[in-house]
Amino acid sequence: MRNVIILFSAFFLAPSLARAEQLPMLRVGYFPNITHAHALVAQNMAHEGKDWFAPYLGGTEIKWHSFNAGPSAMEAIFANAIDITYVGPSPVLNAWIRSKGGVTVVSGSMRGGGALVVPKDSTLSEPRDFIGKRIATPQLGNTQDVNCRAWLGDAGIKTAVSSGGEVKIMPMSNPSIMPAFLSGNIDAAWTVEPWVSRLENEAGGRILYSEPPEKSLTTVLAASRKFEDRFPQTVAGFIKGHRALGEWIRANPEETKQRIANELTRQMKGEFPRSLVDQAWPRLTPDDSIAVADFEYFLEAALGAGLIKGEKQNITDLVKTHD
Repeated sequence: MRNVIILFSAFFLAPSLARAEQLPMLRVGYFPNITHAHALVAQNMAHEGKDWFAPYLGGTEIKWHSFNAGPSAMEAIFANAIDITYVGPSPVLNAWIRSKGGVTVVSGSMRGGGALVVPKDSTLSEPRDFIGKRIATPQLGNTQDVNCRAWLGDAGIKTAVSSGGEVKIMPMSNPSIMPAFLSGNIDAAWTVEPWVSRLENEAGGRILYSEPPEKSLTTVLAASRKFEDRFPQTVAGFIKGHRALGEWIRANPEETKQRIANELTRQMKGEFPRSLVDQAWPRLTPDDSIAVADFEYFLEAALGAGLIKGEKQNITDLVKTHD
């Protein structure tokens, strides 16, 4: 009789467990940057009662998690604190190598917006001028950090991950770069929008070098491999919603810019000027296309800078396209 009760209970509990597997809380990472426009627009819509992703997720709720830079978001993936995240290409590449495939890139998101900024009156004009100087980047191993080291390395200038090197690379959070730039504690900053425009407007900076198109992949969408294997429909649904939102963003630039400004104002608890978004937006291109070739440059750059150890690896499985 006891066995009958167990089987009876299992029969009726099984559908509930199956539904629970299909309806997890999706934890999504992002940065409060204009380059993560999709995340900012979606959150702004949600605060107005318009849940963009709801039709694509079948009842799954989204919980957003904010990060300063990519390496922190990747650590959160490994710690099972988030399931999917908007992130730069370099951190996700490094994470894929370290975890032996524990994370995958499932979509593109944004290109452009990264630049090297110097004071207006600076005499620095080419890579060799930076020997003995200090350049701030948002975080060790993040996309701008790798681009900075590669730019110097292409000119034969050595950098170091910790101490040493001909140029001192000083990773620090984006909010910390502004006062360091103003005080003269750094000679330049390699960062991304909206911080590039803020350094121009608020700190008397000028752009010395903008990342060219072939090196300007700024934001991608990456997922935990374990989570995707367990909840493939949830990840596929989020990707569909992300791509549809990209189409909406491209078709509605003015409303997009206003929503970005409104959402950054809400999150920062202080007015984020719409004019700043207007200034930064022409330097950005929402783009959900993605290919392994996009990451070859970052792999070579990270190897050259000593941020990734060992021999060059086959990264074919890093990108998983979804139809």
